[in-house]
Amino acid sequence: MNTGSWSVPAVLAIAGSDSSGGAGIQADIKTIAAHGLFAETAITALTAQNTCGVRDVMEATLQMVAEQIDAVFEDIPPAAVKVGMVSSAAIVEAIAERLEHWGAENVVVDPVMVATSGARLIDDGAAGALVGRLLPLARVITPNIPEAEALLGEPVRSEAEQEAAALALAERLGCAVLVKGGHGVADANDVLVEPAESGGTSRVTWLRAPRVETGNTHGTGCTLSSAIACGLTEGLALPEAVSRAKDYLTGALSSGLDLGHGSGPVDHMWRYRA
Repeated sequence: MNTGSWSVPAVLAIAGSDSSGGAGIQADIKTIAAHGLFAETAITALTAQNTCGVRDVMEATLQMVAEQIDAVFEDIPPAAVKVGMVSSAAIVEAIAERLEHWGAENVVVDPVMVATSGARLIDDGAAGALVGRLLPLARVITPNIPEAEALLGEPVRSEAEQEAAALALAERLGCAVLVKGGHGVADANDVLVEPAESGGTSRVTWLRAPRVETGNTHGTGCTLSSAIACGLTEGLALPEAVSRAKDYLTGALSSGLDLGHGSGPVDHMWRYRA
């Protein structure tokens, strides 16, 4: 019998629950566990959904969101925090206030604003709160191209504009910005901009990868941002954390998992299959 003791770093995921298991909190937990870390959660909403679409959403109360975050930090403080889709300004404010209170570090925000179909997922009030309160607390944010366009109010149609968007957002928000490729631009090539420090210049890193041809992409943004948080938890520099996260997601997309009748989930546990 092993009577010794040991600990493992924790990562807190703040997001909605996806009943189909492919995105949201469920994707975050699987990703964190696949990296050998301890997953903690604060659930912002319950969703009834599957690979074909979302049927219903029920938001958590502000008090419950705040109390989940407090309960985590009081007992097992996380080394990193990942924040996913938050649909109301009030919940954005509650999350930002509690993260500030606890001095949260290594905050990764996936600013989920636009659906794959192109539909806006949050209203103008929530978007304003996201930009004004939550994104400035992040170490890095991970918008895709439609989300970068929504944040900037300008089109992104080329790699040059993708890099310019990342530079503009990093300067505006004071945090690192990863503008993800795809969506008609630059294959699966992402650009990371780390903001300049006192008199220096911003650091630009391109992370290039071939597009994985698959229709099963549900939860890719959740998975990538959680994997980045895992790398930061383990002490990797940001470019290395992003690079390793991209490698993990590429493997999850490439494994050939095929579930459901719509856009199925990626294979979070691909490394553990024979």
